[in-house]
Amino acid sequence: MLPYYLTVQHRGEHEIVIEKSRFIAHVARTETEEEAQTFIAEIKKKHKDATHNCSAYLIGERDEIQKALDDGEPSGTAGVPILEVLKKKNLKDTTVVVTRYFGGIKLGAGGLIRAYSKSTSEGIEATGIVERKLMRVISTKVDYTWLGKLENELRASIYTIKEIEYLDQVIIHIFAEEEKKQDYIDWMTELTNGQAIIQEGDILYLEQKISKS
Repeated sequence: MLPYYLTVQHRGEHEIVIEKSRFIAHVARTETEEEAQTFIAEIKKKHKDATHNCSAYLIGERDEIQKALDDGEPSGTAGVPILEVLKKKNLKDTTVVVTRYFGGIKLGAGGLIRAYSKSTSEGIEATGIVERKLMRVISTKVDYTWLGKLENELRASIYTIKEIEYLDQVIIHIFAEEEKKQDYIDWMTELTNGQAIIQEGDILYLEQKISKS
């Protein structure tokens, strides 16, 4: 599993008009090729009256699966530009379909490449990009007398609180980067004078939206 990677938020759509042609970018997070193809088929069915439904996707930790489809546009003027935007933005597990309704003005090869690139880029920005970082869940069980102090310390720290369980004792679940988990355990042990029961839990991805630059 990658320590971190970028992908899109789940789904989005954005339309622009270039020389009277409508370009509608449909963006989705797809973690398998089957999901990518299902999404493409869904958009093509929804916009079956469109002039073109061009698409591209990148799937896998090392971009093992990638495909670009021009759907009737001149070869290399639609699918590849879409794919290149995905690569330039370092996105993974992402599919984009750009629907075009021809407006009567031909754009030429260069114009098409720019149009599909622009539509893809703006569609991705409108959808939103997230960083998925691999984190370890660590649970800390303590008496309630420690809750106020630990919660304050945690909220001022580099660690993120996942949830707090209020049982016979309080259990604080936090996210810690794998390489920093021992630092957390040592810090929490010191804070509680060794009175905490600390357990390592699952490894999972924590998502954080990336602000537009």
